[in-house]
This record gives sequence, structure tokens and C-alpha cells, in this order.
Amino acid sequence: MSQALTIAIDAMGGDHAPSVPVGATLALLRRQPQLQAILVGPPDQLEPLLASCPARLRERLAVAAASQVVGMDEPPAEALRRKRDSSMRVAINMVQAGRAQACVSAGNTGALMATAKFVLKMLPGVDRPAIVSAIPALGGHTLMLDLGANTVCTARQLCEFAVMGDIVASDLHGVGSPRIGLLNIGTEDIKGNSTLKQAHQWLRASELNYQGFIEGTDIMSGRMDVVVTDGFTGNVALKTIEGTARMLARVTREEIKRSLLRRTMALGAAPLFRSLAARIDPRRYNGASFVGLQGIVIKSHGGADETAFATALETAVLEVRKGVPTRIGQVMAQQSFDEETG
Repeated sequence: MSQALTIAIDAMGGDHAPSVPVGATLALLRRQPQLQAILVGPPDQLEPLLASCPARLRERLAVAAASQVVGMDEPPAEALRRKRDSSMRVAINMVQAGRAQACVSAGNTGALMATAKFVLKMLPGVDRPAIVSAIPALGGHTLMLDLGANTVCTARQLCEFAVMGDIVASDLHGVGSPRIGLLNIGTEDIKGNSTLKQAHQWLRASELNYQGFIEGTDIMSGRMDVVVTDGFTGNVALKTIEGTARMLARVTREEIKRSLLRRTMALGAAPLFRSLAARIDPRRYNGASFVGLQGIVIKSHGGADETAFATALETAVLEVRKGVPTRIGQVMAQQSFDEETG
């Protein structure tokens, strides 16, 4: 039987809080009998949503009071200084205190990262945390990091991201010897800035299964298991992928509606469309991990529905089961990326 674990949920973070976090939590508790959860937020807003909750679920679900909420557009520094009793901060505090093994929030990404870094601190040997998430790719999915935590990175930090991505791919997703690529404007050694070139040299001399520079067209090709880049580029690439997917879906619907014949043909192809939609459904990939911290923090998309938020919760549970921070700490303590590498 699986060991019981507890997840702290920022019930007030996201566009559809608190209904979505509460609903997703209840759904996951039904599926995982060993799971316990703590919903963090104003009790007067959370308790009514639990009024019809069966007793067998309610006994595994606690409500922790928090008097403040971090706004989605609130500056991270302001949230860190002025929102010490926010649902986000209280949930992270629970991880630090050992009351929960992981925290999940759909709230302000910058505030969540700043608060998590301040409360939980970095793992030894890790210079900066990174945001990593799976994105759909041919043959399955690809892990990509950083997706927004660090807009500017040093060569050493990029190498650290590669190591952490390797651990997440192997330990969390079961990929043997993950193929790692460094995102650049070309695959030739002469391409890119000095930071990328230095990281390229260090990674090539490492024991990682480093494949070299890759271009944007390779991100979803299935050729790589881990794509490494700085947070600025990674976030732009991720939003571009999301925007392209929405555009293709809309264009497809528009083309189907152009004539009766096309609508009739679309009815015949409905199973194909459903299969395709399920394969690239972004809800299946919701839940970005903040790796490099002394604790597990998972960021759900702000606009997530219950299905997507439940996926983020499942990611948190899996990271706890696999002991991802401990594993990263063990490996990073033995790594050294500097002028002597190679």
C-alpha cells in the first residue's frame, strides 16, 4: 500500500479560484485513497464548497486559514513583503514546516517563485531554480526548462538546468539516458552567443547524453527528451506553441463550417478529431515544477479547469513519491561547471 502524503493547495490562486482548486482536489482524493490535502484560503469561502463533501473524503481534507490573496498582476516583491498571510505563502510555509510534502498553486508565477525561493531556499549546488514542464511532441512529450524563472542565465546555470532536466526525465518520466539539447538559433558550433557556446562546451564534456545545439523546430520533433534554454526564450517559445495550437484549432473549425459537405465529412472524421484533440490537450501537460528548491512546488496554469488542475496535483504527488528534490540535491552536490570542466 502506498504511503500517505499531504499536498497543500493554494485554493485562491488562478482565474477560477476557489471552485476549480477545490473541485480538482476532491476529484483526486476520490481517485487516490492514500492522499491527504490541505486547502488554504479564507474558510468562509472554502467551507461552503465542501458542504456536500462525503465524510470519507472530508476526513482526509483540512482547511487552513489565510486572510490574504496574491493578485495575478501583483509585483512579486510586493507580494513577498506585504502578503505574508496569503494563501500562497501559507501553503508554501506548510511544506517548509513539514506539514505538507508539496504545494500546488495556479497563482501569480513570479510571486510563487519568489516566495518559494525565499521560504524553502535553494538546494546545495544549485545557483538558480528553474521552471520545467512537459510539452507535447512526436512520440510523446518533451521536457523544457527554463520556462520563465530566469530571463537571463549564465553558462553554468544552463548546465545546471540540463542536469536537473535529466533527473526529472529519468526519475519522474522513466526515460533512460535522456537526450538533451541546448536551444539556439542554429545547430552549428559557431552559432549563438558566448554564454551558449560556453554551456555547449561544458555539456559536451559532461556525462549527460548531450546532443548539442538544437533549433526551435526541434522542440516538438521528438528528437529530444529535454530542451534547455533561458527563461525568457523558453517562455516565449511555450506561449508561441500554445498560440499556434489555438490558431490551428480555430482555423480547423472555420474551415469545417465553410460548407455542408465539409460539415458532413467532419462528422465522419469525428473519432479522428477526438483522438487528435486528446493527444495534444494542454490539460494533460498542466503542472510545471519549480526544480532546484528544497521542497516541491508545482505551478498550475492560471486558467486551468478542474481536469487540468488535477493533473498538476498528480504531478506533485508523483514528485513526492519519486523524491525528486532529494535526487537533484544528491546529483548537484557532485557537479562542477567551471573553467576546469572538461
